Amino acid sequence: MFERIRKYAARSRGTGATEGAGMSPRGERRAHNLFEAAATYVAARAEDDQDRLEEASGWVSPEALSFGVSELACRAVVELARVRAQSPRTVARDLLGLPVA
Repeated sequence: MFERIRKYAARSRGTGATEGAGMSPRGERRAHNLFEAAATYVAARAEDDQDRLEEASGWVSPEALSFGVSELACRAVVELARVRAQSPRTVARDLLGLPVA
């Protein structure tokens, strides 16, 4: 949530273009965090973009990427469960095509 606020504030100051390209507001190269890597990795898998998938895989360690993907999956299931008014367990099983337990 704070990351979204920070990005919004950066865009309102006119620095969003450089930050989106992996640069800090001062034009310095910045490191990607594990959540950026996870979001990019999952989106690339969904879009079957092998180049972007490999790029995101190199931003953080495999362990950090695994943690980020797991956290993203958890948050996505919780949000989808809220939208569907179902339990996270029901949503997760449905997304994976598993029978209702």
